[in-house]
Parts: sequence; structure tokens; C-alpha cells
Amino acid sequence: MKVIAFNGSPREDGNTQRALRMALDELEKEGIETELVNMGREPVAPCEACGVCRKTKDGKCKIIDDRVNEFVAKIALADGIIIGSPVYYGTMSAQTKAFIDRVGYVCGASGILKRKVGAAVAVNRRAGALATFQEINNFFLIAEMIVVGSSYWNVLVGLGKGDVDADEEGRRIMSDLGRNMAWLLKRIV
Repeated sequence: MKVIAFNGSPREDGNTQRALRMALDELEKEGIETELVNMGREPVAPCEACGVCRKTKDGKCKIIDDRVNEFVAKIALADGIIIGSPVYYGTMSAQTKAFIDRVGYVCGASGILKRKVGAAVAVNRRAGALATFQEINNFFLIAEMIVVGSSYWNVLVGLGKGDVDADEEGRRIMSDLGRNMAWLLKRIV
């Protein structure tokens, strides 16, 4: 079994990456292979809504100037996907939105995400985490994925680099998320 986490933050070793790592650490303790992709540091072109992926159904986007096709190939091999985003101006980062739009169209056209396990993670300073959390979960639900939760919303609080490490409840929520995802994967995969 494998879970891949996509970090929608452009910050190297920032709070979103740290939050994702907390959940992945629990999955690894359960014997599940993990991978963390810092896609927020990558240029991700927005979806052109051209419909080519819906016609070809080959799991590829016609835009080849970024790594989205590589990301889709990784997703196809994974059993679970976690998407984490910082909150910028009350919602997910632009990188995360572009990623979701492109991956959603490509994977939706070929059914790649159907019945995979998904989890959303949001990191904010003050507000917007629930909107971000909901938007990512909407992506999972539209893709017919199975959404796993934790002991509360998968939301952590932090502004400065490493602030989420001091969010005791947030750390516990990420650990619960990792354990819950492992439990579910072991029963359905």
C-alpha cells in the first residue's frame, strides 16, 4: 500500500509540509509506504478546459510544460492521497487550486481516483481553513473517492515556520488522521 501527499505550499519545510509529515509518519508506523511531493514549489499551469483528456481518456493532460502528468502517474499507483494547502486570502493556495483542477479533469476522465482514499489538510493563521478543507474534500467527493477523517477537522494553526509544531491539538489530529487512513486502507486494499 502507498499514500502520496501533495503539499500545495511554496514554502520549503513550511507548516503545511510539517503537518503532512505528521500524518505520513503515522502511516509509515503502520507499514504503509509514503511519498511527499512539494508541488506548491512547482509551476502548475491552470486548466484550459480544452476537453482533450476527456476525449483521449489516457490519464494525460495535453499541457506538458509542467509535472502534472508525472503527478497523475504517481496518483494512479497510490492507494491513498492527501492534499495539504496553506490558507491564502481565505482559501487554498493558487498552486493547490491549479493542481486540483488539472488532476481532477485528467483523473476524472479516466477514473483514476475512483474509490481511492483521500484526506484534506489545511493550515491557517486565523481564518479560511474550513473553506480550504471543504474545497479539497469536494474534489475528493466529486472524484468518487473515500474521504477519511480524524478526531476533528484536519486543520492546524501556524504563521511562522514551524508554528504547527506547537499546535498540540493539531499534531494529535494529524496522528489520528494517519492512523485512521492506515486502518481504512488495510480493510479495503
